[in-house]
Amino acid sequence: MVANALSVDIEDWFQVGAFETVIAREEWSVLEHRVERNTDAVLELFAEGGVSATFFTLGWVADRYPALMRRIVEAGHEVASHGWDHQRVFTMGPEQFRADLARARATLEDATGAKISGYRAPSFSFDSRTPWAHRVLAEEGYAYSSSVAPLRHDHYGMPDAPRRAYRPLNDSGLIELPVTLARFMGREVTAGGGFFRLLPASVTDRAIRAANAEGAPAVFYFHPWEIDPGQPRVDSAPFKSRLRHYARLGAMRGKLAALIAAHRWDRVDRVLDGVAEVRA
Repeated sequence: MVANALSVDIEDWFQVGAFETVIAREEWSVLEHRVERNTDAVLELFAEGGVSATFFTLGWVADRYPALMRRIVEAGHEVASHGWDHQRVFTMGPEQFRADLARARATLEDATGAKISGYRAPSFSFDSRTPWAHRVLAEEGYAYSSSVAPLRHDHYGMPDAPRRAYRPLNDSGLIELPVTLARFMGREVTAGGGFFRLLPASVTDRAIRAANAEGAPAVFYFHPWEIDPGQPRVDSAPFKSRLRHYARLGAMRGKLAALIAAHRWDRVDRVLDGVAEVRA
């Protein structure tokens, strides 16, 4: 069986793109923090399933919960970078992005005692507006990125990007591992996160099996807040954002457990080690 990449984007319920226009960063410190308890619940879920994963973590979270970062590493998982505070990369310039990477990486490495070699952009925000982003990652010594969603979406997407692992730079070994896509009612969606939570689990299951049939790993992701139906409600957010964020939170843990049991999973770094061919 092909080993698929199991990944978690570590951010708290108030740090998501759905609420970025209604919750200011200045408010984050006074809001109820639930990321530690939710991430511990994810660790418990993975222990029950006997799987290892990559935790793409905000530097902001690692700075406040270094013991949580150590628990992740001690459990055999990989910690990778999700940037400092979930600012989308296409809102930055190259040097601001470089500074964001450096700040997050220093905090993550201090907390874990491990080298950080992987990165995922907040909200998959590598697109046509960030042609310099992979170059900056390579210059900063990252081995891989999982920052591209090769589809059209109202918040993200690079529809012309390859669907499998590829090298975005001719003179670098940096690998981009795009998130896997699924199809539902003729539309392409990401195989993870809100789409996995909202749609029948069979949609994602078919996408994983299709990738594996080609000998390629699938890339699945979700967030710790997605297994937390008791989180606070943000009534001031737009209806579409609230629908995406809150729907079927109570069903997510069971769906995840079933998906984990149905396929073979591993950390992103080890999955990439097993990829026989990477497109240039």
